[in-house]
Amino acid sequence: MNIDIGINKADRLKSAEAVKSLLANTYTLYLKTHGYHWNVEGPHFQQLHLQFMDQYTEMWTAVDELAERIRALGHYAPSSYQEMSTLSEIEEEISKPDWKSMVQTLAQGHEQIAKIARDVLRIAEEVGDDATADVVAPRVTLHEKTAWMLRATAS
Repeated sequence: MNIDIGINKADRLKSAEAVKSLLANTYTLYLKTHGYHWNVEGPHFQQLHLQFMDQYTEMWTAVDELAERIRALGHYAPSSYQEMSTLSEIEEEISKPDWKSMVQTLAQGHEQIAKIARDVLRIAEEVGDDATADVVAPRVTLHEKTAWMLRATAS
C-alpha cells in the first residue's frame, strides 16, 4: 500500500536515514554499556554496575522505538551488527578498560548521541515530521543528562 501520512516520499527517506544513524549509534552505545556492566571492576563496582544497567535498559527500549519510527516512515530498520557498525560513529569496545575509562568513554558516547539526536531533530523539523521530532527530542535530554551524570562520576 502507498503511504500517505502527509510527508512526501523524499522527506520520509531523509527523516528515516537520519533516524537510522541515531538508532545505530544508540545500539552501539547500548552494547558497549552492557559489556561494561558485565566487566566493571574497582572501588565503585556496585554503583557503576547498577548505573550501567539502568543506562543499557533505557537504550534497549529506545532502539525499539527508533526502529519502529523508521518502519512507520516506510523504510527498513537496520537489523544486523554489520549494518549497525557501518552506520555508527561510535566505535565498538574491544578492550577491557578500567572503571574510570569506562565512565569517560560512556560520557563521550552520550554526548555524541545527543549531537546526533539534535541533528535528527532539525531534519525532522525541516521536513515537517512531527512524530519523529516527538520521538527524538526526549533522546537529546536523556543523553545530555546521562553524560552529565557520568562526567560527575568520573570527577
